[in-house]
Parts: sequence; C-alpha cells; structure tokens
Amino acid sequence: MQPTTLIILAPALTVLALFFLPANRPWLIRWFAVAGAFATVVLSVTMWLNYDKAAGGWQFAEYVPWVEDLGIAWNVGADGISIAMLLLTSFVIFAGALVSFRIQDRVKEFYILLLALVTGVFGVFANRDIFFFYFSYELAVIPMYLLIGVWGSTNKEYATMKLTLYLTAGAVVALVGLLLMYFGARDFYLQNPSMLAGFLSEHPEFAGSKAWSFNLVQVIWAAQHGAFSETFQFWVFPLILVGFAAIAPMWPLHTWSPGGHAAAPSAASMLHAGVLMKLGSYGIIRIGLTCLPEGAVQILPWVAALSMMNIIYGGMVAMAQRDLKFIIGYSSSSHMGYVLLGVASMNVIGLNGAVFLMFAHGIMTALAFSLIGWFYDQTHTRELQDLGGLIKQIPFVGTAFAIMAFASAGLPGFANFASELMVLFGSWQATLPVQVGAVTIPGNPWFYLYAILAVWGIVITATYLLRAVRWAFFGPLNPAWAGRVKDADGFLWKLPFVFLIVALVAFGCYPKMLVDVIGTGVEPIVDALTKARATLLAGR
Repeated sequence: MQPTTLIILAPALTVLALFFLPANRPWLIRWFAVAGAFATVVLSVTMWLNYDKAAGGWQFAEYVPWVEDLGIAWNVGADGISIAMLLLTSFVIFAGALVSFRIQDRVKEFYILLLALVTGVFGVFANRDIFFFYFSYELAVIPMYLLIGVWGSTNKEYATMKLTLYLTAGAVVALVGLLLMYFGARDFYLQNPSMLAGFLSEHPEFAGSKAWSFNLVQVIWAAQHGAFSETFQFWVFPLILVGFAAIAPMWPLHTWSPGGHAAAPSAASMLHAGVLMKLGSYGIIRIGLTCLPEGAVQILPWVAALSMMNIIYGGMVAMAQRDLKFIIGYSSSSHMGYVLLGVASMNVIGLNGAVFLMFAHGIMTALAFSLIGWFYDQTHTRELQDLGGLIKQIPFVGTAFAIMAFASAGLPGFANFASELMVLFGSWQATLPVQVGAVTIPGNPWFYLYAILAVWGIVITATYLLRAVRWAFFGPLNPAWAGRVKDADGFLWKLPFVFLIVALVAFGCYPKMLVDVIGTGVEPIVDALTKARATLLAGR
C-alpha cells in the first residue's frame, strides 16, 4: 500500500477508532488523535524525502478500479505540488491536535470532526480521480460547519451559515466545470479510439480504462492532444476559477473568510486558514491550469488585477481591525492575493513562489491562530484595546507571536520572505517577452504596476502586525490580567508553537529543499501555459 493511500487512511481510521473510545476518557481520546495526526507527519515527511526529483511527475501512485461503468477508481499519487501540500496539512493537523488539548466540551466529537475534515483535505491533495477529488473537497468543507457551529464563538451562527453557503455555491459551480471536462474527454476518446489506445500505451498502469473516466491523468492527456477547443476552454475555465476561488478566497468572494476565522475554535481556525483556503488555489492550479491552459492564459491577466484587490484592499481592511482574529483573517485574504499573483504570472519562478507561499502562509497562520487562542481562552477577549502588556505575563507566547508577525511581514530567514520574493520576481519576469520557436510572446507591462503594489502590500502587512504586537503585548499591563493569564509552560504546551516556528525558519533559511520538489510539478504546467500562449498568438 502506497503512502498516499496511508496518509488518507491514517486520520480516517483514527476517526473510526475514536467512535469506540469511551467519551469519559478525554485524555485517551486526545492522545489517540495526536498519534493519528503524527502518523501523517511521518508519512508526508517520508514522501518528501523519498520523492525522486530527477524523475518528477506522479509518484507513490496507486490505482484500483471501483465503479468501472462510470470510470471511477481509487487513483492516488503525488507530484511536487502535492508533496508540499501534504507536508503542510500534516504539520497543521499535528499542531492543531495538540492545541486542542484545551478543548473541554465534547472532546470526542471535536476530534472526530477535526480528523474527518483533514481526511478530506488529504484526499484532495493526493487524488488523481476527479470524482474522489470532488468528494474529498466536500468532505473537507462539511465538518467545518459543525466545528464552528458547536465550539465556535463571536456570532458563530452567522459565520457558519455564510461560510457554508459560499463554499457550497462555489463547489457547485466547480462541479459543472468538472462534469463538462469529463464529458468532453469522454466524447474525444469515443470519437478517436486510437487516442485511447495511445493513452493506454503511454500509461499501462491504467490498463482496461474506458473512454469515460474520471481519471485526471486521462483527462489531462486528452487536453494535451486537442480534446478541448479554445472556445470550450474559454467558457469552462471561469467555472473552475470561480468555483475554487470562492475558497481561495479571491476578491470579491472573500467576505465569508474573516468571519469564519473569528468564530472558529483555535484548531478549526488553524485548518481553515492554514489548509482549507489552499484547496482553492490548488484546484485552480491542478485542474484549471493543467487541463484548460488556453482558457487560463486568456483569463489569468484579469486574475492578476483582482489579486491586487486581495493584497491592497485586504491589507487596508486588516489595518482597520481591532479584533486580533479579524486582523489575521483579513491578512490571510491579503496574502492569498500574492498566491493568485504568482499563478497569474505564468512563469516558473512565480508559480513556484505561489505554491511555496501556500505552504509558508499555511504554517504562519496556523501559528497565529494557535497563539491567539491561547490567551483568548484565558481573557475571553481579542480586542486590542482590552489587552496590553501581556508580554509581562506570557513571555513565551508573546515572543512566539512577535516571531509570527515578523514571518508574516516578510522578514528574511522565514519561509514567507522567500516565497513572496519569488512571487515578486515572477511578477517582474512576466513583463518580459518570451520566445517560443518563431513566436515572440510579448510581456505584460501591467505586471510592473502589480509588482510595485505587491511590495506596498508588504509594507501594509508590517504596519498592522507590528502595531498589533505593540498594543497586545507591550506598554503598561492591563490590571485586569495581572496574575490571571498563564504562559505556555512545559513541553506539551510549547510543542505546537515551537514545531511551527521551526518549520518556518528551516524552510525559510533553506527553501531549496522544498522549492526543488515543487518545481517538478510546476514546470510541466508552465510549459503547457507557454505553449498555449504561443498557439493563441500564432492563430491571431
């Protein structure tokens, strides 16, 4: 059994085991959940270390037909992009399971939902079957409704309903696009039987596959051999874009996100911002860019423009907030603008930076929400004007929060700096012409402006985060908290914070150890986009 299958099964089997544990043994439940989460760390690190960068492509693959009449199979694998996302998810769920030791109400149900959610996330990142990809996507969204609705705070009913409606509506839009691609590829293979034979000769591991198949590899192969016309791609790509952009979140589909962050319990916030938001960007890259490159190259310049609204507008709104969770929530929307900008640059360094930033931002926001949850559980407030001087009471947590702020603001030495720098370089490179055979693809001069605005966004980020650190942790201590707020003392309470900080620093000081893996998945996508740009330009 391949580690891609095991990493999906580990949290799923843990969920099943938790059903049989007595609810009156909370510590047994907590440690059992942590063990299941740690197993995913071991598996993801094993895949990362054993991934063959020279070979690239899908590795750790497993294919077992399930419903052959519909072309549905257990079809998992991981390329360089998936490896980064699996690594991120395992890090966040392990830290989240530890942070959730503070949960006292209905511990068993909480961990069941938390691990069910992450089962869906692993399923999205490891699946090569479009049916199970979509099934896993929905599985990742549904438990969040209950996690916020039952264990949340601060207008949780409104936040939960808005989150669910936005993400469900987006998923339905994406489903329409996925089904159109499924039927389009089916018709292509039925009308061209030699093409199906050609696919199977190149991919003997899918022997017996029919023309109608949810196999993503088979759909991609059809797309590469002319299954989808330019017109088809132009109309279907926006469905994939909008459907997945709702969870990314891309402006103006972002309004569900900050409220969801603020209402969710700590671990749910960590997974929400650290992992769930990445499902959208991953879906756009994995499905939209890979299968519909000619549609993507026509729409992505508009995505780059919208990303500026994420970066600048999101940052300015974060600056106006006084609730720490809303600050980080709007900050997350702002940072996802950099991811979209990197994707829209359509070059290797920009797309590498976008995926690496998905990883770095996920670790950073998980750290932020875990730290906010620490003192919120004791003070029951996140308002900056109610805090102040907390560094005197909780020096470890205060120091960790300052480190998080430095990372988010792009301080060198952290993974966020390296990834954002790559996005900026990719944006600048997008202004340069590209030669493809006899065709010269002109650069996009708008990216000069986008790069400048993106740098300004970093300044905005530093402003509101450093101000939040000053107001919450420095200055005179609010007498209300004197002797009432306890620091994270002992190995168990410090472990999740230290674990996430070490990840930010390790990959920030030596980003090559992950970027080289990501690049093996990014380069074929950029090649397809470049070829599509040249084809469209030559046709005109």
